[in-house]
Amino acid sequence: MKVKVPFLNKLFVDVCRVFFGYSRARTSFSNKNLRFYFINCGVIIPILLFSACHRPRQKTAAAPAADSLTAVVAKDTVTLSRKDSTAVIAPTPEPEEPKVNVNVETVDFKYLTARSKISFKSKDQDIDNANVNIRMLKDSVLWLSIVAGPIEVVRGLITRDSIQIVDRYHKEYYLYDFNTLSQKFNFQLNFELIQSILIGNMPIPKKENQRFKKEKDYFMLRQQEGKIMLENYIGEQNHRLKKLLVTEQPTKNSLTLNYDDFTQLNNYLFPYTSLIQLDYQSQKDNQLYQTVFRIKHQKVELSEKPVNFPFSIPQKYERK
Repeated sequence: MKVKVPFLNKLFVDVCRVFFGYSRARTSFSNKNLRFYFINCGVIIPILLFSACHRPRQKTAAAPAADSLTAVVAKDTVTLSRKDSTAVIAPTPEPEEPKVNVNVETVDFKYLTARSKISFKSKDQDIDNANVNIRMLKDSVLWLSIVAGPIEVVRGLITRDSIQIVDRYHKEYYLYDFNTLSQKFNFQLNFELIQSILIGNMPIPKKENQRFKKEKDYFMLRQQEGKIMLENYIGEQNHRLKKLLVTEQPTKNSLTLNYDDFTQLNNYLFPYTSLIQLDYQSQKDNQLYQTVFRIKHQKVELSEKPVNFPFSIPQKYERK
């Protein structure tokens, strides 16, 4: 596989135009465009699923679609006159759809290893099949290695309180913590959130008093977390999370995550394909754009056998 364009860096640039106003674009590996290669795939992509955007958008009135999940039909009050008195008849309330309790199936494990392919497509980029190796210790460590051809370009290590990235191509490294990222995105980010996204579990656990609503072939649970609205769509047959819609309410920028290719793995159904679609309005030209990112696992193993997470920062590397 030959990577001609730094697609993950381009994805980072596209997203930064939405969230941070970042407009510098790099166009080749030789022009130092692998700087944020790991951030885009291993950290920023999962985090964006639940990050709060702050870009103002001009509000326009639009009638809700007929099949919209939030469409509301308003009925006018009917007033009848009889002699010198007026009787007001209140509209008959529509019956609420019954709410149901659903036992959502999740993936449980101690150690996870995966070999995967990642693809990226935007209005001016179309790249397929870059390689990423993933290792994870549940609730503790996430390790990623991204390679271009036979060469490892970036290695990253995410723990419960830190994110470390080594850029071997430019001999640089980056250090982050979740508190800093949470303040930047105005949303509480943590290790559990990233872990849930990668394995196909609901990112926010269902509360005791929450109930699902039947929507065609899904059970849907709507959750509000700050300015973020999440809609979880659980498969009617397998009770696994099959679709997640995240909307930042002031801007209406949205991110949709679809899980597919559910395959029996140990005692669980594991989604071998994840498709992420980012729809946003550019701050630069106010045009609507779409970026698509796909993760397709080639091999996944869940085991009790420990795995290694080799990681070190060479002394000569410069911190960025």
